Amino acid sequence: MNVGKTLFAQIMEFVPWTSFARIVDRYSGNARARRMTCAEQFRVMAFAQLTWRESLRDIEVTLNANANKLYSMGLRHAIHRSTLADANESRDWRIWSDLAAILIRRARKLYRDEDLGLDLTNTVYALDATTIDLCLSLFDWAPFRST
Repeated sequence: MNVGKTLFAQIMEFVPWTSFARIVDRYSGNARARRMTCAEQFRVMAFAQLTWRESLRDIEVTLNANANKLYSMGLRHAIHRSTLADANESRDWRIWSDLAAILIRRARKLYRDEDLGLDLTNTVYALDATTIDLCLSLFDWAPFRST
């Protein structure tokens, strides 16, 4: 029987939760949230990113298949895709932007003296270039491309 922390819980310890709470308060991120707080949403989306989940249904099925481990991951309730979709749609994007800025500043401090094998003198940005498949019959404005 495992008596230690899960790997996910250990990764989540690197998140500056007090700073995150201040950011959420600044933008009233938990206002009108009945079931899923911003911290829980972040944990779910971080889990989805780290485990290469491809859809809300995939996230829901994976997390609820391990329902006995949800509490140790920082989640109080079972995850439902409608709740997650509502949270993703309604939360202020500036919450995530400010959190990313804090994490980037921390990473810069940690790796300031490290040689990463790259000759970079300017700021480097990470962009998500995920392709989203759309149904042409529903989204006629989306041109189809085969590559």
